Amino acid sequence: MIADGFVLALASESKAAIRKRSRALKRNRFTTRLPTLGDIPGVKWRGALCLLTLLVAPLATADGVHSQNDPLYASRLSMVEREVRKRGVESPRVLDAMRQVPRHLFVPESMRPRVYDGKQLPFAPGQQLSHAFLSARMIELLELDGSERVLEIGTGSGYDAALLAHVAREVYTVEIDPELGRKAKRHLRSLGYNNVSVHVGDGYRGLPDFAPYDSILLTTAPGEIPEPLFDQLKVGGRLVAAVGSGPLQDLLVFVKTAEGRTARKVIPVRLGRMTGEAQAGSPYRD
Repeated sequence: MIADGFVLALASESKAAIRKRSRALKRNRFTTRLPTLGDIPGVKWRGALCLLTLLVAPLATADGVHSQNDPLYASRLSMVEREVRKRGVESPRVLDAMRQVPRHLFVPESMRPRVYDGKQLPFAPGQQLSHAFLSARMIELLELDGSERVLEIGTGSGYDAALLAHVAREVYTVEIDPELGRKAKRHLRSLGYNNVSVHVGDGYRGLPDFAPYDSILLTTAPGEIPEPLFDQLKVGGRLVAAVGSGPLQDLLVFVKTAEGRTARKVIPVRLGRMTGEAQAGSPYRD
């Protein structure tokens, strides 16, 4: 719109005026500036208005897409307020990610009427979508500022990876189940999460090709943290995981230091067991 106004305004100038402007530019080429939109009669305010519209429109429609085209957007907002914010999650960036990610698209259609209860829900045989509060709390404990490279162990449906994509620069996620991993990769790509890289493999060994990581999140519970994961964590980086061999685990925050690591217990939680090499060497071997 701005470009059209500019062309029309120039066309309205007489040929003599254009020749006069051209001679002036040649005489003083180093000090005379080219005409701007503000110099052309009738364009100054029109151009400014069009420019403002172009700049503001994407911002104005970002929430509008959710509220107008997503019939479950209001339910998602209610879930975030009721199940996440009121239960203690305070990070504005994490809360915003919870509001933006369409949780209902990560469960089967038959589960969607219940998805914004915020509770744990099955999305595949033997697989559960975590409680909304737990997903948000674990990500909040990573204390991300948006500049980090994050490793996630246990892609599952891809929901937590999508949340991480909103609060980190790069997300690498590993899923041990090939079918789940391929499905999550396709799904995240279809939703536009281009900063998420999904890999199929045993998360016990991490993903050394892309290490070191600023933060590591385990969405599946090992009996103890695999040492290769600590090896791939930067000094000063955080690792958040539920650790334990029983039906309940301790949610722990580890910080890697130059001398080793520190650990802090947060709350008891319930997550699915970490399978593969971690399970073979853990106290809860079947």
